Amino acid sequence: MLQSIRNGSRSWGAKIIIGLMVAAMALFGVESLFSVFGSDPNEVASVNGEPIMRQQVELEVQRALRSGQVPPEQERALRNDMLDQLITQQLLTQYADDGGFFVSDAQLDQIIVGLPEFHDQEGRFSAEIFRNRLAGAGYTPVSFRQDLRLDIKRQHLQQGLAFSDFSLPSEQNRLAELQRQQRSFRYVLLDNDNANIETNVTDEQVQAYYDANQERFERPEQVRVEYVLIDRQEMASESDVDEQTLRNAWREQNQNADRRISHIMVAFGDERTRDEAREIAETAKSDLESGETFADTALRYSDDTASAEEGGDLGTISRGIFGEEFDNAAFALEEGDTSSVVEIDGAFHILQVTEIDAPAFEEQREMLRQNVALTEVNDTFNTKVQQLIDESFAAEDLQSVADQLDLTLNQTDWLARGEGEGVLSEPGVLDEAFSDEVLGDGYNSEVIELDDDRRLVLRVAEHRDATLIGLDEVRDEVEQSVAAEQRQQAVLEQAQAMTAELNAGESIDVDWLEAANVSRQSESALSQALVQEAFRMPHPEDGESLYRPVVLPQGVAVVALDEVSDGEVDEQMSGFVAQMSEQLRAQAVIQGLIDNLHQDADIKR
Repeated sequence: MLQSIRNGSRSWGAKIIIGLMVAAMALFGVESLFSVFGSDPNEVASVNGEPIMRQQVELEVQRALRSGQVPPEQERALRNDMLDQLITQQLLTQYADDGGFFVSDAQLDQIIVGLPEFHDQEGRFSAEIFRNRLAGAGYTPVSFRQDLRLDIKRQHLQQGLAFSDFSLPSEQNRLAELQRQQRSFRYVLLDNDNANIETNVTDEQVQAYYDANQERFERPEQVRVEYVLIDRQEMASESDVDEQTLRNAWREQNQNADRRISHIMVAFGDERTRDEAREIAETAKSDLESGETFADTALRYSDDTASAEEGGDLGTISRGIFGEEFDNAAFALEEGDTSSVVEIDGAFHILQVTEIDAPAFEEQREMLRQNVALTEVNDTFNTKVQQLIDESFAAEDLQSVADQLDLTLNQTDWLARGEGEGVLSEPGVLDEAFSDEVLGDGYNSEVIELDDDRRLVLRVAEHRDATLIGLDEVRDEVEQSVAAEQRQQAVLEQAQAMTAELNAGESIDVDWLEAANVSRQSESALSQALVQEAFRMPHPEDGESLYRPVVLPQGVAVVALDEVSDGEVDEQMSGFVAQMSEQLRAQAVIQGLIDNLHQDADIKR
């Protein structure tokens, strides 16, 4: 269908259709077209028909990066991991929903107020800390509750599975015995890189190795990609914002911030009339204007004697505490400002803001500059995106589009599926390069929405099929591999000969290295591969040694196992082993469910 639209895009009929499409997007948003022209291009995967959107993946990536637990250079790998994680979470959620798992609002509330991350220094739940922590993690209260509800469902499911499996005390005791077992052995290392080992690599051996290991020398299907990118953040970074605009933005942003308020209150009713109260309040205001302090004036005139003794201080307030009229007066003031006489709830007030609980202007300058600049370039960004949609739709290349829109045409080296870097590494983007329309038909991709601030169009500049790299191109690599195998085999034969002599009761002239009372979990300079192989050997007879050649990553060792002992009983270690045994069993059960769900699911990426 898209091909026919492209082929006819210059006809009047096509222009009318495209005009209607643009009108639909303007009135109802781009989502209005999905039901007609296919699935949402921002959908990076679906799990049994339920979509996972690119924005979901990007949001999880940014949360992980902001947490500081993942370095920025691992963003590409993280993005793929997050997509895999979201797919698994979707499968578990669907399974839990099918099983009737339910979490009530009351349960959610109880869990949230009990989380120590949202408690103040007195250990009580703080709404302010709650909001700040969520904002820092990229959550709104609603989205946090939604995610928490799903997490609890999945936790209940996994806990139910975990508690359904158990190990017997005898199994735990045997596992503890094996864990604390100690072994004493001697060993000698034979190095593959020994200069005395001669290799003779023939053409026949090279050909045989190449034929037997062709998967190592297969080059996957690859493309070279061209793409243009519109980035609102980059546009904003180049925009100039004047100082007054920044200060206006700061005031607007903090107009609802909590603030410390002092007041002078003159009531009317039984003791005085409204006019008498206003006259007293106006006199107090006049005294303030003539230079009298707010504290002294409050002490003289205010009917709120409790606050008057504190200089009129009401403490720090948030919007909504004293009602709309009070808020309108108090939150219209800047720090240090004093209001005129205002009538609120049967009394006249004079308000003064002594402190605003908000970051200083200089602390927020860069963030304000970025936000203001983003707003200022918004129209330009939207216009340019629309131009990109229009120009790239039927263009026969991307260079002309880049020139028309004053964009940079980016070009990549050869890339296989899943090998993109930067924006091309984001979920689903490089997949477009291998799609039927882009790769097969040679068209530009549709405009890809990476996130709220970035739009991208790509095109395949060059393509090559998967192929077996010729032997001539990889001959050096093959010869090195054959030579390494020959050296490994020569060293192994040497170790086997030494082992045969030792098992026959003969002595050999080698410098044994000692390893006494080594346990499975002990920290030492010994190679873990060597320790693992020593623990795989059967027990020697009392007073005898057992000899065995052991192949290691960088050579071969001859190991003489001399003694196996039980080790000392450690109740703490035994308890730890028992706990680990239960956890490993639980993990195996849960992983079994996940593997089964993946196997049976309809997953599209």
